[in-house]
Amino acid sequence: MSDGALKSKREEREPDAGRAKLALVTGASSGIGRAFALRLGAAGYDLVVVGRRRDRLEELVAALPEVKVQALVADLGTDAGVETVSAVCAREELTMLVNNAGVAHYMPFADLPASKASELLHVKVVAPTMLARAAVPGMLARGEGTIVNVSGMLAFSGPAPIEQLPLRRAVYTGTLAHIVALSQALHEELKPQGLRVQALCPGVVATEFHERQGFDLSAVPRMSADDVVTASLRGLEMGEVLCAPGVERSDLLEAVSRADLAAFAAQAPQLAKRYQAL
Repeated sequence: MSDGALKSKREEREPDAGRAKLALVTGASSGIGRAFALRLGAAGYDLVVVGRRRDRLEELVAALPEVKVQALVADLGTDAGVETVSAVCAREELTMLVNNAGVAHYMPFADLPASKASELLHVKVVAPTMLARAAVPGMLARGEGTIVNVSGMLAFSGPAPIEQLPLRRAVYTGTLAHIVALSQALHEELKPQGLRVQALCPGVVATEFHERQGFDLSAVPRMSADDVVTASLRGLEMGEVLCAPGVERSDLLEAVSRADLAAFAAQAPQLAKRYQAL
């Protein structure tokens, strides 16, 4: 069986059980993705779990014996990986798509190797966009579907001065901002047809994510992956398009959206006075 092949925990569901809810979760081998898979599996969803580590995916399959779990080994940092998972999104009757896979590559912009920049853009921009593009037609045909795109609070950190964020993450921050804008625009486009889209923006989370990049954050207060999933699912119930698990005041998030729309609406076909010659 090739790395891209699907492996099922159970070949078929009992004939009288009907069509089960089905969720595809990327980056499911650890952290937030694994927490999503476990929570959705416990809620009765069948699953397609995507990751690069076969052994971790097989452990996840074994941890969910009561539901049908298909393990898909794919690298979303490559065109081939994106195409493999997109094909599954188009073929399967997905109830929910969780675009969670991530890679950080934190380093100064000029020092970021082109290969790592390309991998980051594939994982956090190309993959969420193309997987959603593959899944949406089927969701529209069935009249239901939910897409959760995992971004992060760094999406809002672009204007932060160097003193506040000395370790700059320009490309990573840009990919997260893309996810937020994509999710907001896609939600507005699809909500008349009954679909839901959420941008999930956690802060620092207690997972292996930073450790794999060589950062020791053991002394930094961090939210659990389970709490992030709790916020996402509760946020969906509340109709939140932008879900920030660690932000107590939701009015701050609403203010950001209002400011964006105010700037958008304030444009005119005339050159702004500050740019006109004196």
